[in-house]
Amino acid sequence: MDRGRNKRRDRLVQEKSHDVYRRREKWPEPTQCSSCKAVFVGGRWTWSSSDQAVNNAVCPACQRIADRYPAGVVEIRGEFSKEHRTEILNLIHNLENAEKAEHPLERIMAISDEVDATVITTTGIHLARHIGKALARAYEGDLTMQYGDGEQSVHLSWERD
Repeated sequence: MDRGRNKRRDRLVQEKSHDVYRRREKWPEPTQCSSCKAVFVGGRWTWSSSDQAVNNAVCPACQRIADRYPAGVVEIRGEFSKEHRTEILNLIHNLENAEKAEHPLERIMAISDEVDATVITTTGIHLARHIGKALARAYEGDLTMQYGDGEQSVHLSWERD
């Protein structure tokens, strides 16, 4: 018997998840985003100002906004959301302000009204998840969450009639 001789060696190797908006190497410090003025210092993007001579670049969040390529999509559906639109949008904007203050790459890209839903697009998956969970916690309803692209994107749908 030929043990191991006839085994296939051309197995499909899965590539690790790849995010085109995340650089493999670190940005030179300090780097300032030419669009939003966030600064990469200490290994992360912050809103701190830098008095030193800085390198200029476009941060990943501003690049996503320019490309119109969201990492998170939240769909809000149902009669309840139509009746409480202002209250829901205030909750969403407050969440964004809190998240963005600590994490500059987590922002709302757009809020649009579709035929049967309000659609919110975000530059990061964390803000989208926070929005969906906050809606479910505050107003109950049904929340579904689906990851894609090796967990580099998320699509949430919240509905309450």
